[in-house]
Amino acid sequence: MTLYEFNVLKLDEKQTIVLEKGIFLNNYINEGIRINCYAIDMIFVEVMYNAAHNVITQIRSFKSGDAFNKYLKIK
Repeated sequence: MTLYEFNVLKLDEKQTIVLEKGIFLNNYINEGIRINCYAIDMIFVEVMYNAAHNVITQIRSFKSGDAFNKYLKIK
């Protein structure tokens, strides 16, 4: 699946793809928001959860760059 193919999907379709094909990599927690990062083929997908309401609020995808830095454990 390409980045473009993933981005044109509806939210519920993205959720299904992440559950079926996503490989969990790491998570990031900040101010009540939990972001899980998954790999699908050659793209990364962030699934944002509202911790207080336990709902998915957004799904973003990217290939590389600054969006991935928050998952690195560099001090």
